[in-house]
Amino acid sequence: MPPPWLGTRPLPTDAAGFGEVRPTPPRLRHRAFTLPDSVAELPGHGFTSRILSPAPASVIARSTWQPGCPVAASDLAWIRLAFWGFDHIRHTGELLVNAAAANDVVQVFTELYRARFPIEQMTITTRPELDAEPTGDGNDTESFVCRPVRGSTVLSQHAYGLAVDLDPFQNPYAKDVDGVRRVLPELASSYLDRGDLRPGMITPSGPVFAAFARIGWGWGGAWNSLRDYQHFSANGR
Repeated sequence: MPPPWLGTRPLPTDAAGFGEVRPTPPRLRHRAFTLPDSVAELPGHGFTSRILSPAPASVIARSTWQPGCPVAASDLAWIRLAFWGFDHIRHTGELLVNAAAANDVVQVFTELYRARFPIEQMTITTRPELDAEPTGDGNDTESFVCRPVRGSTVLSQHAYGLAVDLDPFQNPYAKDVDGVRRVLPELASSYLDRGDLRPGMITPSGPVFAAFARIGWGWGGAWNSLRDYQHFSANGR
């Protein structure tokens, strides 16, 4: 079970809005939590998915989409799909993605289900979550988020629904800025040791990299200027 303080302890932030990087708490060094599913369980057994395109207005309304985002609401698809949790039980999650990529994304998660790759939680990011103070311990697998690239004004591929972040705590983002290491989530530093392989970690030889490579998506874990181990995108950025 996750500790009761998960997601409740905001971190101090710097002028750019990034949270203070702190050592990974002992309870999070071998993270394998089970969190409530965000949507009702899909019927049946094994891998199951449902795509609604365009996404229902009620789904768009609880997402980060708003007028001015670089993709029209009508171009987004709502996917509900089965995944394996860290408890080795079948769960159901949801993604909001670019409709043009929906079938490819389902193909990826079909392969991850067959490989029994564990996922903690799969939900759609809301506007209040996007604007909330960082707690440094989030672990939501997600796709569409209307936001710029971290630390930039350039729009992220997430803003087009053409990127997926998978188990971000086990697969953090890290970049050195003026001699200071920036890590997201801010409490996930222990997972930057990619030689200490733990459940949920993405590796170049593992099923996650292979599944995204088959649909032609690139991995942020292979970038040179920074490492974004959670991130896959259609254009490799």
